[in-house]
Amino acid sequence: MREAHALLTPAAFGGVVATVIDNNPGMDKPTATRIVTEAIKFVDAAAQFPAVKITPSQVVDEGWHALILHTGPYAKMCEQLGRFVHHYPERPDPERHDPHALTRTVALIEQAGYIVDRELWTGPATALVPVTANCSHTPKPGGCGPINPGECATHGGGQGS
Repeated sequence: MREAHALLTPAAFGGVVATVIDNNPGMDKPTATRIVTEAIKFVDAAAQFPAVKITPSQVVDEGWHALILHTGPYAKMCEQLGRFVHHYPERPDPERHDPHALTRTVALIEQAGYIVDRELWTGPATALVPVTANCSHTPKPGGCGPINPGECATHGGGQGS
């Protein structure tokens, strides 16, 4: 099995965990660590399988938001993965809900070589913890947005979010 922490330095990982805690007063460090770990797994799977429609859970999206705020480590991680994974936030909308999106995403993360922390991959009604992330994502190839190899080269190019 792969180790998600290896995609960031210990200092960068700790900084992202601290951001999740800062954004969610009262959250404990072990929970924030789990959230960031799952977000890294999600980004890795999105980079490995850019043609598959996946989306993060609301809880994991909190970790992804924190990762993105640490632009240097996030860019370096994406460079290691060979593809920049862009974030395209949308306001929550029940009409866009895909009941199979999280199941498909979890399966892809497992296919990418990870053990999934399933408690963090539930819908908002059964989320392990409340988080401040208030966006949802229509499942799109590459995870939350069109990933085009020509557009998302590892050295510049592509559009940010």
